[in-house]
Amino acid sequence: MSIELIVLDVDGTLTDGKITYTQNGDEIKSFCVKDGLAISSWIKLGKQVAIITGRNSKIVERRAKELGIKHFYQGVENKHEVLENLLRELNLSMENVASAGDDLNDYKMLKASKRSYVPRNASAHVQKIADVVLLKFGGEGAVREMIEELIVSENLEEQYLTLWY
Repeated sequence: MSIELIVLDVDGTLTDGKITYTQNGDEIKSFCVKDGLAISSWIKLGKQVAIITGRNSKIVERRAKELGIKHFYQGVENKHEVLENLLRELNLSMENVASAGDDLNDYKMLKASKRSYVPRNASAHVQKIADVVLLKFGGEGAVREMIEELIVSENLEEQYLTLWY
């Protein structure tokens, strides 16, 4: 079965995990443009992406919209449960899922997914159960690395490159 859905955590995966507040209380997050290009390319290949995050953030909502991510869930306590509900809605199974996360609240989701990825600086506990510990840190191209590994393992390399030449 092929991977049809990538599920991503945010803090520590799509970002470096730091949360910065301005004096006015505004939140600041940084995203890696390389991750964004790979995510939008995955979507252009007819695949799907979901963000499931424990925190609520207008910044993350904006980034998801910019990238064309249709499945966006925030303020989630049980990521695995949300993922199972999404799979029922999309008529997919865990055999179609690759997930990326970096900490204990991602554990159950990572363990259930067909392929699981964690950034180099992820919790040691999730590194133990991951299929792939990425070379990159969260927020520094880890998601790009994950997607490019999937592109190769799913035999999509030519289609992926054709998007850009």
